[in-house]
Amino acid sequence: MLWSFIKIGVFIALVAAAAMGASYLLEMEGGVLISVGTYEFNLTPLRAVLALLALLVAVWVLFRLAGLLIALLRWINGDETALSRHFDRNREKKGLKALTEGMVALASGEGRLAMAKAARADKYLDRPELTNLLTAQAAELTGDKRKREQAYKALLADDRTRFVGVRGLMKQKLEEGDTDTAMKLAEKAFALKPAHEEVQDVLLKLQAGNEDWQGARNTLKAKLRTGALPRDVHRRRDAVLALSEAKAVIAADSTIEAREAAIEANRLSPDLIPAAVFAARAYHEQGKDKYATRVLRKAWEASPHPDLAAAFAALSPTETAEARLKRFKVLTKIHPEHRETRLLLAELNIGAEDFPEARRALGDLATDKPDARTLTIMAAIERGEGSPDAIVKGWLTRAVSAPRGPQWTCEKCHHTHGHWVPVCEACGAFDTLAWQEAPATEYQSPMSQTMLPLIVGRVDDAVNLPVAPGGPAASAADPATETAAKGGSDDVEEAEVLPPEDVAAKR
Repeated sequence: MLWSFIKIGVFIALVAAAAMGASYLLEMEGGVLISVGTYEFNLTPLRAVLALLALLVAVWVLFRLAGLLIALLRWINGDETALSRHFDRNREKKGLKALTEGMVALASGEGRLAMAKAARADKYLDRPELTNLLTAQAAELTGDKRKREQAYKALLADDRTRFVGVRGLMKQKLEEGDTDTAMKLAEKAFALKPAHEEVQDVLLKLQAGNEDWQGARNTLKAKLRTGALPRDVHRRRDAVLALSEAKAVIAADSTIEAREAAIEANRLSPDLIPAAVFAARAYHEQGKDKYATRVLRKAWEASPHPDLAAAFAALSPTETAEARLKRFKVLTKIHPEHRETRLLLAELNIGAEDFPEARRALGDLATDKPDARTLTIMAAIERGEGSPDAIVKGWLTRAVSAPRGPQWTCEKCHHTHGHWVPVCEACGAFDTLAWQEAPATEYQSPMSQTMLPLIVGRVDDAVNLPVAPGGPAASAADPATETAAKGGSDDVEEAEVLPPEDVAAKR
């Protein structure tokens, strides 16, 4: 309010001063004589002042016209001028407007509109790093692979957008299934930005898929350095890669290197079951069964597993069933209530012909948590105790349709594997296999295949049973096998197949 009053007061003062000056000039005597050649102009003081002001305005206009003419000539010559800057500002304004509309269209899912706006923006703007990026994203949205590839290749020319172009081409090659080219692009993108987590993951997956274990370990170290991977996860995955590298070395018949790599894998992650099995095998080949036992015992403490039991059985494959039962106390006294320990004890006692003890070890697993393995073991116990064929076949009937029990299952796609592998055979994910419950499938359990000759009484098959991953007890040739085999008869195939509960009720 006060400022408004001040401005009004100044305006009134100026008007008053102008009025006073005009009245003063009107009352002033004399004048101004201007002589130009034969012409003379006699002006009063007021007219002289007005003529001077008009002359100043004319000179100013003249200078402006001259400047405009010079600017026009420079513009025609291609020099930068105010006129050219004016047109450039207009073009930039139109280009930025088109670029903004293209980004909005891209965010709205209108790919073709975004491509049209990107082309318009490219026409007005000299910013290819922006327009090419918008074009690439719009082409990706519409599925125009050719336009998308052209846009990403154009981004490679600028240092600021080279990584974006390489990454875009890498993703496109992955979608097309060209993993070889995608791996080369991933390596280039990794060299440009080693800390980029997505590129690290893609490169690690491709290297693992191509069995480039050493390269994958280097990528894994980069993930650890950049903080993209916790240290404990890094140790486990590095152990997985070291184990895979060891297997590759064994395939190349480099025994010494394989042993060292296997032992290193177990050192990196003692609870990794395949690494423990591999290290135990390496120690056994060196004649260091004591070290092998220590490795398997430590892994069993972390997580009991049938592969560990099979590896422990392989340390002394020719021992008797009684000796094996005694030696296995190193493992069975650890986690005695664990499901795997109870199953292992049941199998060992079956091999030693102590069927009542095998039943006590199995407990209620066959009724409370039945799967193909527990039901098959129960059938073997019934056969060993001389139960009728109907009861044995009743357990086997249930085993056929029962869940398979824990299997190596991919946590990402839930595909089950017969043995551990570092990369899922179905989805290609790295280090996603876990020993967990798997649904029943058409595949038969390895344990039931091992126990089947023992149950149905085929003497020829029962004498030399192979070592099963889930049943170390069945791998020993002992009198129990022959005794159980003799319990079979030709009437087995003709026996009535009933569930064990129904048979027990009939009895």
